[in-house]
Amino acid sequence: MAAAVTAPPYAAGAPRRRLLAARPLGRGAALALAPAARTSSSSVTGPRRGSWEDVARRRSGRTEVASVDDDEACELVSGADLVIGGDVDEGDGVRAYLLKAVKNNNGTGVLLLSDVFGFEDSATRDFAYRVACHGYNVLVPDLFRGSPWKKAEKDGFDAWLAGHAPERVSGDIDACTNWLVDEFTAAGVSRKLGIIGFCYGGGRLVETLARDGGGGGGAYSAGVCFYGSRMDASLAPRLAAPVLFVCGDGDPLCGVETVRALEARARGARAAVYAGRGHGFAHRPQSLEDDGDAEDAFALMRGWLHDHLLA
Repeated sequence: MAAAVTAPPYAAGAPRRRLLAARPLGRGAALALAPAARTSSSSVTGPRRGSWEDVARRRSGRTEVASVDDDEACELVSGADLVIGGDVDEGDGVRAYLLKAVKNNNGTGVLLLSDVFGFEDSATRDFAYRVACHGYNVLVPDLFRGSPWKKAEKDGFDAWLAGHAPERVSGDIDACTNWLVDEFTAAGVSRKLGIIGFCYGGGRLVETLARDGGGGGGAYSAGVCFYGSRMDASLAPRLAAPVLFVCGDGDPLCGVETVRALEARARGARAAVYAGRGHGFAHRPQSLEDDGDAEDAFALMRGWLHDHLLA
């Protein structure tokens, strides 16, 4: 596959997918949420996307058009702002955003850990919306307590990152995990949960699944890690669930060697390495080539989640 020109990891002005458009909730579409979360809600609609069958057939070289139409499945996704685990003003609560499919909800919860640009970034929200379109309940927490990285260049990045203590971040992730367990698993809505992470969030995904596996039966049944940064390959044997690792071979922040080590040592793991792709290609495509591989990676993710959470 031809290599594409890629922008720096934190490039500003990168082309992004269409933003979500707000629209009033339909009657009977209110969210049923646990009492521990304070909420405000709206519904969102988004652009039409190709189906899994479309992508799979393109990859196999077949030319027929799939009959699955995503327009109806993605017609309405409800969104709610949450506060989980306490009062944000007192430093105890975690802000989060929940997207739920209204028409085709499969009852399965997915935690999505963002890159350094945070849970309100449009690229992250759009990706979460796409996942919700396929029936999932996607929770996107504010890992940075209202202070995400906002610069196009990396000057000052290490100092900013040092201000977000790993213990605090992991505690917030665990609080969201517990909320998902209470909301979906313990309530009998679903027996399985999934977790997705991008870049910084991908590194935290590995740590989360290592903690999750430390006490025996974990909360999560599947993970998808997109170009995780600062991943610790030594944690691989402790990962509680099979993980699909997605990266490009031109990514300076996610070395292929680390991904291959995780794939080799983690139970049930698989790696998908895209030739010529750089950092962020799956949710922040910089070129037509990036966009094509982004669609392919989304299809792989969708199949992975289906096989491990729904099948």
